[in-house]
Amino acid sequence: MTRRERIRQKIMARVEIVDTGYETPCHLWTGPTSGDGRGGHYGRMSLDGQTVAVHKVSWTNENGFIPGKKQLDHKCRQRLCVREDHLELVTHRQNQKRRAAARAEAQPGHNGGPALEAAE
Repeated sequence: MTRRERIRQKIMARVEIVDTGYETPCHLWTGPTSGDGRGGHYGRMSLDGQTVAVHKVSWTNENGFIPGKKQLDHKCRQRLCVREDHLELVTHRQNQKRRAAARAEAQPGHNGGPALEAAE
């Protein structure tokens, strides 16, 4: 078994496939996470004696190096998702814009949602 296959197998052993409403089901990490603080709720795993972000390992294992000026964005908006086609290389600015747009969309009252009804 190749190293790439071993890493893929190690990741998938701790993954639950869940329909979260995105285009295709998410592969959600069920193992340890980075906790509740800033930058929290990302999957973590041990690889070669180091603790690493699982979504980054998954991407790198399937696609190669992540350039220094790029970040991985979870298109599905699920931080625990490690499904490679739910991740996209973007700039820091693109990632922040997408996060802000997703948060605005999730706000109560967005597009006439529940907050407007509650105010009536």
